Amino acid sequence: MKTLIKDATIVNEGLKFKGSVLIDGETIEKIFPQLVPADFNLEGTEVIDASGLLLIPGAIDDQVHFREPGLTHKGEIATESRAAAAGGVTTYMEMPNTNPQAVTQEELQKKYDRAAEVSAVNYSFFMGATNTNLDEVLKTDPTQVCGIKVFMGSSTGNMLVDDEQTLSEIFKHAPTLVATHCEDEATIKKNTEIARQRYGENVPISRHCHIRSDEACYISSSKAVELASKFDTRLHILHLSSAKEMSLFSPGKVSDKKITAEVCVHHLWFDERDYIEKGTLIKWNPSIKCTTDKEALWEALLTDKIDVIATDHAPHTLEEKSNTYFKAPSGGPLVQHSLVAMLEMSKKGFISIEKVIQKMCHAPADLFRINKRGYIREGYFADLVLVDPNDSWIVSPANILYKCGWSPFDGTKFSHKVVSTFVNGQLVYDQDKIKNDIRGKRITFQ
Repeated sequence: MKTLIKDATIVNEGLKFKGSVLIDGETIEKIFPQLVPADFNLEGTEVIDASGLLLIPGAIDDQVHFREPGLTHKGEIATESRAAAAGGVTTYMEMPNTNPQAVTQEELQKKYDRAAEVSAVNYSFFMGATNTNLDEVLKTDPTQVCGIKVFMGSSTGNMLVDDEQTLSEIFKHAPTLVATHCEDEATIKKNTEIARQRYGENVPISRHCHIRSDEACYISSSKAVELASKFDTRLHILHLSSAKEMSLFSPGKVSDKKITAEVCVHHLWFDERDYIEKGTLIKWNPSIKCTTDKEALWEALLTDKIDVIATDHAPHTLEEKSNTYFKAPSGGPLVQHSLVAMLEMSKKGFISIEKVIQKMCHAPADLFRINKRGYIREGYFADLVLVDPNDSWIVSPANILYKCGWSPFDGTKFSHKVVSTFVNGQLVYDQDKIKNDIRGKRITFQ
């Protein structure tokens, strides 16, 4: 069965043009940059009229927490991958801080096996590093696994790697990319003690950005860069949040870099003023910081110091998030709303739509060296998304697909809406409905 997506506005590789795409099985057979020839044989081909719609590559989210195994009251691979499909995300890379943690090759493989059974979109899983599992880390197959995750600061499911010798050995011998969570533990502890002395246990959420401060981020990020430079490691620093850290990175093509940078949607959308309304719902690690930090992140993104946009999708229940500052966990769900949020920023003039596609589709594919994904190209997997740029809608519990049932964007009006999502040529999401029998594939790497 072939499918022709006809007369869409294609946004791909820095271009925006009217065209059509022919899907044959799992892959893109042909791209028609203008009209489909009148004599083209459409027998046995399903034709989708995409007039007035944008056609883009599926987004690739390089940082999600889908909470399975062990934390499935918050989210599951099945539920969160369907939310991803509804948001135009066709590939995700999931983190190891589950229960049990993915810190052995055996536990890592169990996650891949589970995803093969239930994931609606394509997937990869990070191998987790600890102070004591170097032998397991070094067994990681760089063609089959997206990277090694190193927590250089503690967060949910504490996997802090703080042994200096272990860190050096990981950076020196890593068989694949090393992705780091960078916050300096000593600085955070010092700032926490200062806050407790002033407020006791009733620390206001607005102090989060002072406790998990720009200094805490910079100390850790600069250490990661120093190690990567010393050992010539492929380093990817996740969820950057401060202006100070931007001095560590250089502009340029992501495929030319050994040290790369990620920013998350919440750090581009929110700032410290939003703690008043959103409270612990926007408590993330690293913290959402001040307006000057947000502005610096935008500047770095637009000048290609920052290479990719991701979510750090990390659901918790509303009951958990409704606690006091120290008891409320950090993280929130975002994967269903990341693409439309960035397209909204494009409409507001912050970023071009071509740049959004570069940072959410092309650059992650290039950075991780993913095989045949992230672009609309003949011979590539047909991971494609149709978006209506003129269909306004409001986020509400009625249309949220996260298992936790809430979103920090609840009540937000978006002007772009995901209409259809294709994964490996199969229509997995269409007109607000998920097709539950579609399964994604394990992605592979060059």
